[in-house]
Order: sequence, then C-alpha cells, then structure tokens
Amino acid sequence: MEAFGVVHPSHREYSQWGQMSQSEKALHRRQMAQVFVDTADAYQHDAIFVHPNPGGVDEEMRLLDLIAEIDCGRHFLMMHGDPTFGIPNGQEMEEMSVRMAECPEDVEREAQASLDRHLTRADQLREHGVLDGFALCSDYCFNTGSFLPMPWFDRFVTPYLNQVVKEYRDRGFYVIKHTDGNIMPILDRLVGCGPHALHSLDPQGGVDIAEVVRRVGDKVCLCGNVDCGKLQTGTDEECVESARYALKWGMEAPGYIFSTSNCIYTGMALDRYELMHSVWLKEGVR
Repeated sequence: MEAFGVVHPSHREYSQWGQMSQSEKALHRRQMAQVFVDTADAYQHDAIFVHPNPGGVDEEMRLLDLIAEIDCGRHFLMMHGDPTFGIPNGQEMEEMSVRMAECPEDVEREAQASLDRHLTRADQLREHGVLDGFALCSDYCFNTGSFLPMPWFDRFVTPYLNQVVKEYRDRGFYVIKHTDGNIMPILDRLVGCGPHALHSLDPQGGVDIAEVVRRVGDKVCLCGNVDCGKLQTGTDEECVESARYALKWGMEAPGYIFSTSNCIYTGMALDRYELMHSVWLKEGVR
C-alpha cells in the first residue's frame, strides 16, 4: 500500500467479490494482476505468489492469464497447494487430537480426500499451462518442534506430503515446502519427501541456516532466514545483521533463494523491507 498507493490483493475484502458485476470483476482482476507484477518488478523478485479471488480453479486460471499477459513470462508463478494437515487453531486442536487418537482411519480418509482434490486441481492447472509451481504452506511446527508426536506425524502427514510432492513433480510443477517454527526434529523427513525448495528456516524457531546448510544444503534449495521479528521490532543494525547472516550461509549452499523467514505482513514498515533489500543488492553476489 505504501509503495503503490493501492491495497494489496491479498488484503482486499473477498466478501465483496460475490456482489460485483462481471465488468467490475474484470477490472478488479486486472488491477490485482498489475499490482502483483509491479511489486515483483519494483523489488526484483523472481517469483509472484498468486492469491486469487474466490471461484475455484476457473477463477484462478483467469487471474493467471492476466498476470502472464502483463508479465510476458518474466517471473515464476506459484500458488498455494498443500493438502496436508497443519497446526489447527485453538478451537479445533482438542477435537483434532481426539479424532487422531480414537478414529485414526477417519483422519486418514480425510487426508487422502484432501490429497485427491488437490491433484484434480493440479491436473486442470497443468492442462491450462501457465502456473509454474506450488507453495505447500501447512505449518507443522511450534518454536519447540512438531505440533504432532512423531508417530502421529509419520502416520497423518509424512505419507501425504511425500505423495503430493511426487505427484506435483511428475506433472512438471516445482514444489516449495513451507513451515515455520523449529523444523530441526523433522528436517530429514521434510527433505526426504523431495520438494525442490524448503522455506522458511525460521530463526524465531531456533533454526540456524548455517546448520541447515551443513545438514541438507546439497539436497534441497533453501529459502529464507531473514528474521521477520527483527525487521518488525529490532534495530536497523539487527536487521542488517540478520540479512547478512542469511546471505553468508545461504550462498554456501548449491541452491539458495534470499527471502524473509515469513511473509512481509501488514504493519511492517516499508523502510525496514527496503533496508533488507538494500543489503541483498549490495552483498547478494558471489
């Protein structure tokens, strides 16, 4: 909003979408596409993370087509695509735990059904031919580690993550697996499922990018590690230090994408993002 004077597409009131005429939707769609491309151009992003309006895969394809028209194929286009269970909210956590303990076969059927829906959508998007990949954004970890005990994680999450990554890759899509928190206890499991890249390497969860590079840097492209907490509340010096640390160790890996440890959320000062960006411009070179 500060950079371009318009509300970001991800922060607009989706409830108004159903009230719009077709011409209003078309105008809204085009402005969304333009904001996505303008943001990527202004900050030299290599990818555009598309957040479409409601309406299912047909609406997703309409927006993707507009972005591709404006962008002329210059950026990697991705969308959400994670069928696996993530950390439930506080109201649902107890119910989910009880179901996993008492009705595990029902939970497995639910996990399989979610996977099947996502693969059907992937088939449609592959046939359409514009999307490059998926970001799998189910969060698995608190700052203390996995939200599930390992036997449950390996029953209700790992097999479905492994399958969706394989199926997406077989369809020609790139796959980025995201999860915040302390991923170190499940790092080998995540990498073993075969995603092309892993985000967010969360320093607020105690994840040290240097250790991740040592353990799995030759197996998966790494993304992230600039501390969003320091960008929000730290000093300028702490922000620069975090960006430099991520670059120093990330560039030791065969594959690395410089980014924050989470999204740049509403309320973060634009000058802090631009400070981080300036470090990358000056020092993100080999």
